[in-house]
Amino acid sequence: MSTERKNLLLRLDPAVHDAISRWASGELRSVNAQIEILLRDALKKAGRLPKEVAPLPRRGRPPRT
Repeated sequence: MSTERKNLLLRLDPAVHDAISRWASGELRSVNAQIEILLRDALKKAGRLPKEVAPLPRRGRPPRT
């Protein structure tokens, strides 16, 4: 499993960025993580997600004890 990450410049409509930012905030994620989750879900739905892609680590607040 590789931890190497690729950089990508992505230009978004400000309203789209704002919507993703609000969604990410509600999920306790960064905008970057939210976009990656959306892309992975779309690839999986289309049957194009490679099997060797490692799952993303779970992020957010730790559970209450």
